[in-house]
Amino acid sequence: MRLFLSLLLVIIGLHVSIQSIGRRSERSASRPFISVLTVPNGMWFGSWGNKEMCPRGTYAAGFSLKVDKPSSRDNKGLTGIRLHCISPLRALLDLHEDYSSVASEVGSWGEWTEIEWCPCCFLTAFKVRVESYQGIGDDTAVNNIRFKCSRETELEGKGTSWGEWGGWSQKCEGGICGIKTQVEEPQGNGDDTALNDVIMYCCN
Repeated sequence: MRLFLSLLLVIIGLHVSIQSIGRRSERSASRPFISVLTVPNGMWFGSWGNKEMCPRGTYAAGFSLKVDKPSSRDNKGLTGIRLHCISPLRALLDLHEDYSSVASEVGSWGEWTEIEWCPCCFLTAFKVRVESYQGIGDDTAVNNIRFKCSRETELEGKGTSWGEWGGWSQKCEGGICGIKTQVEEPQGNGDDTALNDVIMYCCN
């Protein structure tokens, strides 16, 4: 009986140890990427959020935006970006029902738009529409985004129209697989800008 109990305790101990290792490994897992895509015209207000990656084996095939509607008071423009990730097989078959979504830092204002999907495959490059610094005027920073897809199709978000379009980021030969955003926190009675800059991650 004593031997049986000893064996049972050993088995339980091993089981707990394996489970603990699995959970720890899952929490610390970080998907590798091959390059970082940047644009030259981002603004500087706020702080960078966390890097958020698509699940392994999936890539961003679509996106949606959180947009603060124009008003007569303090406008913010774009306040967030979500990437929607699917597997290569689903991308080739144009199947978008089963997807996962990732977003970095997001402002508290605005509403999410409907998802814009690539007609084939994945997002590969982007550029942003940014309003330059307005001094004592109303700053909005990033107002819209455009993406290129694998076959050079372009998708434009349903953002706002202030500012000018900057240049394209570098091109990802595989597919965009992650995002990191710079967002200004609420300023109280000050001028709010929300989303100021964004970088994307490229995976094979």
